[in-house]
Parts: sequence; structure tokens; C-alpha cells
Amino acid sequence: MIWLTWRQSRAQAAMMAAALAALAAILALTGPNLADDYSTGIAACTTESDGCSQFVQRFFHDHQGSFLAVTAVVLVLPALIGLFWGAPLITRELEAGTHRLVWNQTITRTRWLAVKLGLTGLAAMTAAGLGSLAVTWWSGPVDKSAAHDFPRLAPLLFDARGIVPIGYAAFAFALGVTVGMLVRRTLPAMAITLAVFVAVQIAMPLLVRPHLIPPKHATIEITVANLDGLRGRPGTGPTEAILRTPDAGAYAGAWVLSGQAVDASGHAIDTIPLSRTGACAPPEGGPAPPPSGAKPGDALSGCFAELKRLGYRQQVTYHPASRFWPFQWYETAIYLALALGLAGFCFWRLRHRLS
Repeated sequence: MIWLTWRQSRAQAAMMAAALAALAAILALTGPNLADDYSTGIAACTTESDGCSQFVQRFFHDHQGSFLAVTAVVLVLPALIGLFWGAPLITRELEAGTHRLVWNQTITRTRWLAVKLGLTGLAAMTAAGLGSLAVTWWSGPVDKSAAHDFPRLAPLLFDARGIVPIGYAAFAFALGVTVGMLVRRTLPAMAITLAVFVAVQIAMPLLVRPHLIPPKHATIEITVANLDGLRGRPGTGPTEAILRTPDAGAYAGAWVLSGQAVDASGHAIDTIPLSRTGACAPPEGGPAPPPSGAKPGDALSGCFAELKRLGYRQQVTYHPASRFWPFQWYETAIYLALALGLAGFCFWRLRHRLS
């Protein structure tokens, strides 16, 4: 039975192995130089006036294309496994009727399905794990430089790093097998598998992942990191301050879920009213050019002090970067549990409904 399963799946396995080998070769050739460039640049920029912010931005910009490409590879890999390994696994047997021939031999239904699910499913999880491991190793320096715009806990990077792609692959494979067993047609099974898998992948970071661990809450002062701008009528000065959700970089790669301005009483407000003649109003004749070496926000230091005196703050809900691995384990366990549940359903249907 193992030999038969291998014969039936060897084409998909060979294609996957070739793709992973090519990816690993490219990453192995470029990874050491990438890490060396980053470490050398960080060591050299520590003496600059702005720290390493300019180098980090430049480094990420130079490697942004490759960063997004390898991330996309890991993101689509589980979906491909569900489409081309899971959905056709049982469906093609049902369409051709070859399952009856096997069952009339010494192979029981349970053993037939167990070998197919076990052998192919293990190969699928291994392929996803190797791909994620290679990409996680290669992209380490770029992930550090991208923490400002792409924190590792946020949906894009989280789904393509660590061990969760193994859980995604197991779920996608089991989903494809289940749908194929229900639909009994290969192409419709592939289409339904893709639609359901994409829906689950969208729902997880929006509805489930933020609540796996209770988020943290912080009340922070208003600074250049979370002030989006000052708005008012021409000639009257600013009448309100507009806030934005703080950049994730301010929390060292944290996943910021929301940010809400509050007044001195702790009541949520949409905008902050300002005096037209106070510290936040621009000087007559327009703002003066910043002095040499001035940092962003220096021109508004008086305004920030005024906002602090009036008691305006911003409440932020976020997950710190230190929760990356707990989230990885929790989400992987959820997807593995879903995969086991689908596999159990397949065994039940095979024994009671399939002929």
C-alpha cells in the first residue's frame, strides 16, 4: 500500500522537491551575504547622529522585492498542497473507481485511507516546514529592518515564518481530502478547497488570533510618532489635532491593534480641540526653518507639552513582539486540531457512507 501511494503521488512529490531544492539553493547562496551586509551596516551606523534609522530604511528598500517574493512563496505553499495533493488524493480514485479494486484485495478501507493520509500528509507538512525554515533563516536581517512596517506578529509575516506553515499545510491537505471525498469531482473539489482555505486564512488574523492571548493596553503621550497632523481654517491656526495609530516600530515590532485618543477624564475622543493662539498654532509669517541637526517633532515640542498639560493621551491596544512564539504554538495547535478533526470525519464517512 505504501508503494502504491508513492507511485500515485510521485509526480507531485518530485515537483515539490525540485521547487524546494531550487529555493534552498538560492537562499543558501544569497543568505550569508545578506546577513553580513546587515551586521556590517549596523556596526558602522551606530556613530551616526540619527542612529541607524537611515541605514535600516535603505537596507529594507534595497531588499524589499526579494523579501516579498520569498514571503509569498511560503504563503501560497499550503494552498498549493491543498489543491494538488489533498483534493485529488481520494477524488481521482472515486472518479476512476480504482478504490473498489483495492478494497477487494487484502487492504481494508481503514488501512487504505490511513496510509494515504499518513504518508502524503507527513510529506506535505515536511515540505511546508522546510520551506518556512529556509525562508525564516534567510529573511532574518530583512525582518529586522522591516519591523517598522511589517512586524512579525502582523498577518503578513506571521503567516510565513516559524512553524505555523506546517499547521496550514496539514489543514489545507486534510481540507482538500475531505472536500474531495464529499464532492467526488476533482476540479470542483480543488475550487472549493481553495475558497474555504482562503476564507479561513482571512478569518484567523481578523477574528481569532488577536484573542488567543489577551492584548495589552497602554496609555502614551502624544508625540511625533502618533500625531498625524494639525487641522484648521486658513488664517485661524489649528483647531484640532488628528491622531493616528502609533507605528509598530515604537513598540519594537509589536502588533498594534488599535489606538484611541482620550481626554483628561479618560473619555474617548475622535479629535483633540486646540486653541487658535496656543502653543500648537503656527507663528506669524509661517514656521521657521528647522535648525541644523534638529530632530522630527522639535518644532512642535511646545505643542506636545501643551497637550500633555491638558491631559490628552492615546490609549493603545497591542501584542508585544515577545508573544511571537506563543502565538505560533497556539495557532499551529489549532490548525493541527482542525486537520485531525477533518481526518476523523474522512474515516467515518469512508466506513459508513462511501462505496
